[in-house]
Amino acid sequence: MKFIKREQLKEKPSDLQFGKHFTDYMFMMKYHDGGWDYDNACIKPYEPFVLDPSTSVFHYGQAVFEGLKAYKNDKGEVRLFRPMENMKRMNDSCWRLCIPQFDEKFVHDAIAELVKTEKDWIPTAPGTSLYIRPFVIATDETLGVHSSRNYIMAVILSPVGAYYAHGFDPVRLYVEENYKRACKGGTGNHKVAGNYAASILAADEAEKKGYDQTLWLDAAENKYMEEVGSMNIFFVINGKVVTPKLGGSILPGITRRSTIELLKARGYDVEERLVSVKEVVDAAKDGTLDEIFGTGTAAVVSPVGEFGFEGKDYKVGDGKLGKVTKYVYDELTGIQTGVKPDEFGWVERVI
Repeated sequence: MKFIKREQLKEKPSDLQFGKHFTDYMFMMKYHDGGWDYDNACIKPYEPFVLDPSTSVFHYGQAVFEGLKAYKNDKGEVRLFRPMENMKRMNDSCWRLCIPQFDEKFVHDAIAELVKTEKDWIPTAPGTSLYIRPFVIATDETLGVHSSRNYIMAVILSPVGAYYAHGFDPVRLYVEENYKRACKGGTGNHKVAGNYAASILAADEAEKKGYDQTLWLDAAENKYMEEVGSMNIFFVINGKVVTPKLGGSILPGITRRSTIELLKARGYDVEERLVSVKEVVDAAKDGTLDEIFGTGTAAVVSPVGEFGFEGKDYKVGDGKLGKVTKYVYDELTGIQTGVKPDEFGWVERVI
């Protein structure tokens, strides 16, 4: 793989707002003439793209992305959490948008090499990490709705702190009844850019009402809870852990899957099934809604203290961080950073 050296390195930031700062280098590879150009793939200085105004991604949204993290512990070890799962999911997303699939091992190794190059950018304070954003965009310079013949894949890195400004404090969710995120047969179970663009209006309206995120209901019946804008969702009802089952409209989260595997291995009763908003409201009313928490790469685990539905707010448990939520967070972050043993084989050590 080619390496283009940067003449002058950036000054590293002292504040770690999520997604605001980017490292010195990026990875880039192009698709043209019927194939990915692995021979000319390179790690190069982070810099803007120069794209024609007719570039197809601007008009038709043929774009996919992923999110994963690198962690550095007090021993100086740099670790990635289940990176091949991200590669597989990104290839699935490419397939769904008619983007040519790529060699997962090659891109995985490129990411590992990029992270090694930028090891000094990885923060070490508790709750911090190096966020890794791979993405692919269509770059044909022509108008017309069809799959592109040219693409750019890139990977950029960002040192980050907590995803939410208030850290690990419980968040407030708004159950959205009017807008829909996804339906079966659509793109909801893939990580494509358009899914997130379509969610912004509802998220903005929820924020204006004082909530942190939108909790989406299903498109078919408007009564089953599916996921939150940036994470999958879990409920602890009467001591049992329940999460909406995957059915073609929910993103198959890697942290979600890890949480299920972890809890089952630890002896917890975990169910993947339909979860109606009525069931959750009734549980909140009768005191059996012990906890709600979200899972995702950005926040890892996020406790939920309250949710709003049909003009009324419902407290979750005592409104504070729950035992199961804390346990999942401590175990996952412990495995990711090397504080706890990785019995599942999830972590890859880069350095």
